[in-house]
Amino acid sequence: MNNSTTQKFIQDLRNEYAAYSPGSGKLKDRAEQVMMDGGSHTIRLMKPFPPRIVRARGSCVYDEDGHEILDFWQGHHANILGHNSPVLTEKLAEAFSSGFGLQTGFTDLLQIETAELLCRATAAERVRFTTSGTLATMYAILLARAYTGRDMVLKVGGGWHGAQPWGLKGVDFNIATDDFQHIDSSGIPLSVSDNVIVTRYNDSQMLEDNMKRFGDRIACFILEPFIGAGGFLPAGGEFIRTARTLTESCGSLLILDEVISGFRFHAGSAGSLYQITPDLATYGKIIGGGMPVSAVAGRAAVMELAGSKGGGTVKFSGGTYCAHPSSMLAARIQLEYLRDNAGQVYPYINRLGEAARKAVEKAFRNAGVYACCTGYGNDIIKGSSLGMVFFPKKDGYCVSLPEDTRNPEICHLELGEEALRLALLLEDVHVMHGLGSVSTAHSEEDISRLYEACCRAAERIKRAYEV
Repeated sequence: MNNSTTQKFIQDLRNEYAAYSPGSGKLKDRAEQVMMDGGSHTIRLMKPFPPRIVRARGSCVYDEDGHEILDFWQGHHANILGHNSPVLTEKLAEAFSSGFGLQTGFTDLLQIETAELLCRATAAERVRFTTSGTLATMYAILLARAYTGRDMVLKVGGGWHGAQPWGLKGVDFNIATDDFQHIDSSGIPLSVSDNVIVTRYNDSQMLEDNMKRFGDRIACFILEPFIGAGGFLPAGGEFIRTARTLTESCGSLLILDEVISGFRFHAGSAGSLYQITPDLATYGKIIGGGMPVSAVAGRAAVMELAGSKGGGTVKFSGGTYCAHPSSMLAARIQLEYLRDNAGQVYPYINRLGEAARKAVEKAFRNAGVYACCTGYGNDIIKGSSLGMVFFPKKDGYCVSLPEDTRNPEICHLELGEEALRLALLLEDVHVMHGLGSVSTAHSEEDISRLYEACCRAAERIKRAYEV
């Protein structure tokens, strides 16, 4: 698969997609006149233009051209019950009609009830709500630095903790240096780079070496139990246990970033599956039920630095729209529903997640094109409703490290991202990073539809490259 063939294949797909979706296409110039690249979130954008959605329900979204698109993106993986689930929308509509829903700027019983639910489900002692995972991780790191009196932050290469200063190093892989040791955005002070140390995911020895070298200067180690942008790969049990032991012995805090993993595998934290208790954890996505909700939760002694008992030394104010009434209502409904229906929800989505990954791999295998999925669980996370698709250059190679997912010498990166996304949109199927996430709204028929779409996409690839 040479580069010129890939570029021609992608351009042909763009042209075909533009002809297939003129309704979305006609909004391109208008959008780009007022928004950079035509939108407000980079990952939602694509060339020649993204589908412009007019409504969404269950497993599908509907665009300006009237296409019913089977969706595995599901609101950045937030919609575990599917798009606009009646479980949430009916009660939200009732609240709005009764005069409750928009921001009041006051506190209410709903915040207390939602905080109680989250604390019970995650064994946290205190919680504070905000509006995005990015803000939650930023505030968690502020708390850790204040509590320890230290500056350094340790993270893993390939880990994404939002577009905040301590999260914008070590995200993208640098092929020239064969590592993640660089800043990923301009505008970040060099002092921030000096205070962010990047270690390798699931490498206990490198973690130990970094803690020995920098341990007395490290405020926290922030870690995803199931790394997201780095490839939907679960943390090994030894790695997480080592992280907990080393942070405790060095007086550093362990922060579990559970914005993706929280309530994804069971009705609680992924950390509890590893039988460890972090000092702090961040939550988002699923807990909001499709509304803007995130949270920092953890030990009272640390969290109280943002309250009067701790002197209010950390300015964790949350923002104008923190604990927004309708967001809190959605979060309470969502947490209650997942708690009460865990026995049905999680076995179902885990089974469909397995079926989706197998369907994609089978479709490409049958066409003679090697593709592999990540998102599988391990001996601790027994099942998963997540998935990404990669096209390794070596048949039989299994993607197992964040480095693999970003290295053009290992995988055909453009094929797994842009080409597959376009090819499947032409089949009215939308994926992110090759697949995405399964919700309770997805069905066996949806997985069959995914399989058939991937079969046709695989044939396109086979013809283009004469595999």
